Amino acid sequence: MTAETTDVDAAGRGDWFETAFAGAPLMAILRGMGVERSVRLSQTAWDLGIDSVEVPLQTDEDERALRAVVAAAAERGKIVGAGTIITPAQVALAADAGAAYLVSPGLDPVVVRAAQDAGIPILPGVATPSEVQLAVALGLTWLKAFPATWLGSGWFKHIRGPFPRVRFVATGGLDASNVEEFLAAGVRVAAVGSALEDASQLERLAAVLQARTGSVQ
Repeated sequence: MTAETTDVDAAGRGDWFETAFAGAPLMAILRGMGVERSVRLSQTAWDLGIDSVEVPLQTDEDERALRAVVAAAAERGKIVGAGTIITPAQVALAADAGAAYLVSPGLDPVVVRAAQDAGIPILPGVATPSEVQLAVALGLTWLKAFPATWLGSGWFKHIRGPFPRVRFVATGGLDASNVEEFLAAGVRVAAVGSALEDASQLERLAAVLQARTGSVQ
């Protein structure tokens, strides 16, 4: 993905995420890993063929890690998101750090509106039909389903009935052993984290990418 494809026209626009996640059905979440480890695992993800990396933003160290990963991403034409965004103040902080998109653990209309006002795409977390319906009412068509393994892959098969146009990014408890199960259930993107430090899991994730995209980096 080139820098030109990351321009944001409206926060939460489905076409932005469609483009951002077009290259691979996997994304990486680097929670609390510090600066050096976050940069190293980002490179691992990009080398594997995972275009998008999310750095959750909860501490000062996380902010430094986010800025470092954003800088590394710029050299390779990749995008970086800021996760665990739960306040409008974090929206501004993430934007200043260079995040291309935001991810929240839950659905807060105030945070969604702050992201939309700032022109940054956001993936709020949902776990119920009511939350999905509210997100749709807020103009969102891409959502984060969290925690995915608690919801189970069957949840996605059921939720697609009343909400066929919504696309889901599944996060929470996913690794090489179960990502294919969730992708087969209709999830558009599955998020992994510590699996990137396991050589055996990297091989299995590469196989998933090969099967889904026809190529790996």
